[in-house]
Amino acid sequence: MPETPTPRLDETDVLLLDLLQDDAGRTLYELGDQVGLSPSAVQRRIARYRKDGLISRQVAVLDPHRVGPTVLATVLVTLDQESFEHHREFAERMRAEPQVQQCYQVAGPWDYVVVLAARSMRECGRLGNQLFKADDNIRRYETLVAFDTIKTGLTLPLPAPQPGRP
Repeated sequence: MPETPTPRLDETDVLLLDLLQDDAGRTLYELGDQVGLSPSAVQRRIARYRKDGLISRQVAVLDPHRVGPTVLATVLVTLDQESFEHHREFAERMRAEPQVQQCYQVAGPWDYVVVLAARSMRECGRLGNQLFKADDNIRRYETLVAFDTIKTGLTLPLPAPQPGRP
C-alpha cells in the first residue's frame, strides 16, 4: 500500500492538533484563544484536517474504573500458516470483535499483539477461547492480564512545523 504524504503543517497546525489530541471536546473559542485564531479560522483548519484524513474520527474515552469491572488483557499471537490470506482473515476477525480494543501486526517471534477488554476474567477467558483457541491457524498465543493501568493514550508525535501554508 503506498504511503500517504504527510500534509504540510505550520506552527499553528501543530499546536492545534496537539490540543485536539489532548481534548477534542474543547470549544472553538477555547482552541482559538490558545492558538491565536478566531473560532471560524479554527473550524476551517479542523475541517481541512478531516478532509485531508489527518483526523480520522473523534471518540469519547471512558474511564474503565468508572464503568464497572473491566479486565484488560494483552494477547501475543503466532499464526501457523502465514499467507497473505491467513493474515487478512485474522485481521478481519479482530476488526469485527468489539472487545478487541487494539491489534498490531508486529515483527519478531510473535505475529500480532491484541488488546482485549472484558467485563470479567471469565468473559476474558471465553473471549480468548473464541478468538484464539478455536482458530486452527493459531500456532501459539499467550495472554497477559493487566493488574493496573499505568498509562494509556493515542497521542501521536507530530512532524516539525513547516514554514508557509499548504
